[in-house]
Amino acid sequence: MKMKGVIFDFNGTLYWDTELHYQAWDLFLEKYEIPMDESEKEDIIIGRNNEYVLDRILPGKLSREEITKFSIEKENIYQELCLKQKLQLADGSISLFEFLKKNKIPFTIATGSDLHNVAFYFKYLELGRYFDMSKVIYSDGTIKSKPNPEAFIRALRVLGLKPEEVLIFEDSEPGIQAAENMKAGNIIIVNSTNKEFTKWNHPVIKDFSEVDRSMFINT
Repeated sequence: MKMKGVIFDFNGTLYWDTELHYQAWDLFLEKYEIPMDESEKEDIIIGRNNEYVLDRILPGKLSREEITKFSIEKENIYQELCLKQKLQLADGSISLFEFLKKNKIPFTIATGSDLHNVAFYFKYLELGRYFDMSKVIYSDGTIKSKPNPEAFIRALRVLGLKPEEVLIFEDSEPGIQAAENMKAGNIIIVNSTNKEFTKWNHPVIKDFSEVDRSMFINT
């Protein structure tokens, strides 16, 4: 079946920033003297939204206002780290965006990032050239964290498509599971961290130029 639309995860997929998030969480955890080993970090942090992470590292202790406050504090640390290096989108992604636009194939982002970070990305990565910010699905406090497929389901509504008509790009195990839970028509794993993905029966890429354009309708 030809794909009629595309949903992109963002962090670790379109913007390869996984290590920066690790560093930011390390600094946050150190400040508040919260112990966490590497396996716990991988299990709790990667592919999850901040509400999920904060609820796990400080279970039952935070109000909604405190979650927002700590989330912004952590993301301010993260953004400072981002600005210390060259911000750029993943290799081949812009060419793919241009292909999709030319062929009138709708696409959007479904990310675990909050609006604070989404606005940052639109400013420094010039996402407005390709994406409508009002159609980006982000963590607003009402969306369950991946592997729950809710973010992708909301993105489907934005695109006006059915699950089987959409290709999803993901980099994290919770995200891949969320795409499977939604029963996406196609899933492509973006390996931005040199991890092993053999347990998943999906193609793996490291550059968006590897994406076979013939899978899309109108091509």
